[in-house]
Amino acid sequence: MTVVAPRLTLERRLLREHTLVIACDEVGRGALAGPVAVGAAVADAALSRRRVPEGLRDSKLIVERHRAAVAERARSWVPASAVGWASAAEVDERGIIAALGLAAVRAIESLRQQGVAVDDALVILDGNHDYITPIARIGNGVRPVIKADRDCASASAASVIAKVARDEYMLTLHGEHPRYCWERNKGYASAEHRAAITEHGLSAHHRASWSIAAAPTLF
Repeated sequence: MTVVAPRLTLERRLLREHTLVIACDEVGRGALAGPVAVGAAVADAALSRRRVPEGLRDSKLIVERHRAAVAERARSWVPASAVGWASAAEVDERGIIAALGLAAVRAIESLRQQGVAVDDALVILDGNHDYITPIARIGNGVRPVIKADRDCASASAASVIAKVARDEYMLTLHGEHPRYCWERNKGYASAEHRAAITEHGLSAHHRASWSIAAAPTLF
């Protein structure tokens, strides 16, 4: 199957009306353990004239061994990027959708702290649901775009940056809790992960409010 590379078509169109575009994409939504993370990548007029980095794709379409290098190219390509987090405890307390909103707002606030004029930006959010606005009003609003992480290069950048950051974090947690094999499953519902939960119970990093025993095995 031929994978079409993401382009800057939408970003260029939106930049005719907005000074900045901030693309956001989440990772870790379906995991049983660990935080959710939302990547945010800035696109401006200068970026719209640059060549899309080699190998940039939605993070799910990039072979794992290549992701770190692609993420580094993506970080160097965009004017600014950030990753926001919401913990497993926050997922339990507020629900996954609100946790995603928290993570996104934290990522965008990190951009503000880097000097990005967030109030002048339009946010494009991968998916069909705006989970950001119920948490905070951002700049010129949020526009959900289905398959943005596949088709929009700035969203692809946000996707791979967040994916690599979350995977690295799960490797750190694996060092504290090796019995769950998070170095391989990154907190998702693999058979070995569920077997470890059955044998050892939940850690503080599991989403205890979820029906974990019934979660489908993803790989």
